[in-house]
Amino acid sequence: MAQDTPRLICVIGAECTGKTSLVHELAAELGASAVPEVLRDWCSAHGRTPRVHEQAALMQAQIHKENQAIAQVKPGYSAIVLCDTAPLLTALYSMHYFADSSLLAPAQAHHRRYALTLWLQPDLPWVADGLQRDGQAAQAAVHAMLAQQLALQSNVVRIVGCGPARLQAARSAVLARVSGL
Repeated sequence: MAQDTPRLICVIGAECTGKTSLVHELAAELGASAVPEVLRDWCSAHGRTPRVHEQAALMQAQIHKENQAIAQVKPGYSAIVLCDTAPLLTALYSMHYFADSSLLAPAQAHHRRYALTLWLQPDLPWVADGLQRDGQAAQAAVHAMLAQQLALQSNVVRIVGCGPARLQAARSAVLARVSGL
């Protein structure tokens, strides 16, 4: 990547792995932009989880938010853009809940644009959090699907631990990757 190209970094994990909290903490520490999870806002606005025919639009909305964040980076300025989840997770949820794999290929292709993927492990206590949380069985199933998909990707770092240790592991991975570009 060119010096003035934003470094797009994905923070991904199954439900209740601390993605949103970690993105906010990292963004504050690194002075990075944060792309919010579209699904969270969608569920809040609609009072329900999406149906199968709404999955593609959600995936495109996540990509659109990423593109907006990249476009807001000033030319000549080196920046980090942290993405709270990725289209790949939308595709995997579509497979898990609806047996629909139609979003997987475009999500895999999109995932290659990330300079780094921080893969959050399900080692935090599971906590119910509104409409998006289906329990530890769903978390385990999606985690296994992520493991299979992320094995196909380069630049993936597993993030484990709680609190400051988790943040330190993520910060170290980001700084090592950014300095390596």
